[in-house]
Amino acid sequence: MIKGRPFVKWAGGKRQIIDKLKQYIPTNYNCYYEPFVGGGALFFELSPKKAVINDSNAELMNVYQVLLDHDKYTKMCKVLNQYEANHSEEQYYEIRNKDKEKSFSRLSDYKKAARTLYLNKSCFNGLYRVNSKGEFNVPFNKNKKVNTYDGENLLTIHMYLTMNDITIQCMDFEESVKTAKKGDFVYFDPPYDSDTKTFNSYTEEGFGKKEQNRLAKVFKELDKKGVYIMLSNHNTTLVNELYKDYHIHIIEAKRSINSKGNKRGNVEEVIITNYEVNNSFDN
Repeated sequence: MIKGRPFVKWAGGKRQIIDKLKQYIPTNYNCYYEPFVGGGALFFELSPKKAVINDSNAELMNVYQVLLDHDKYTKMCKVLNQYEANHSEEQYYEIRNKDKEKSFSRLSDYKKAARTLYLNKSCFNGLYRVNSKGEFNVPFNKNKKVNTYDGENLLTIHMYLTMNDITIQCMDFEESVKTAKKGDFVYFDPPYDSDTKTFNSYTEEGFGKKEQNRLAKVFKELDKKGVYIMLSNHNTTLVNELYKDYHIHIIEAKRSINSKGNKRGNVEEVIITNYEVNNSFDN
């Protein structure tokens, strides 16, 4: 079966450690939940027949919704073709600044989706960053040409989303898993904790220590319901303390999105589960 791949470059993307993550997936489960889906690397790799995917980033989830609708997704691709043909720094900033206009809220879904993909592929290092007003503010990457999408991949994703029971949401992560029940599987891939100050502004609200604590509370509530849970995060003091009663597996991962080149490279991450896995998988 041909599987879809992430259609955006997204901070915290899991494509490079997919094989490691798959080693910790429960053997059997019912509905798949991913409350911080982002680029969806694991979601597409597993391609579950029933899933609930969510992210608090409205622009990103709008793209998923457009990919669920054949007419909208076709129109989005046509707009992207125009953007590619006229690609320039001037066009980039013109499109980027659309969210400063009052008319932005009335822009059609497919045009908003095209804007999101174009900015993602044309901005500096694929960052998604907004200011306090929720306005996208990442500078141009200076590339003279841009490839905004892979037509075959988008078609594969479109077919997968329409042929299976996939619910697409845009809400708080706690709300998105309220329907999870015994035998379901939830994968949490939140903005990571850090022992030092780091970028995690996926939305204007950010995701700090208070949110990490709230996430741990939700994790424990789901555990009591008999839900299978897996969580990814940095190997920090706080994370180890919050999940000390669960199975903590340390892995090495490569970070590719950071505004400073010297901050990219191999980092230590943890995969936390509330169920037993084969310890031979641990590094």
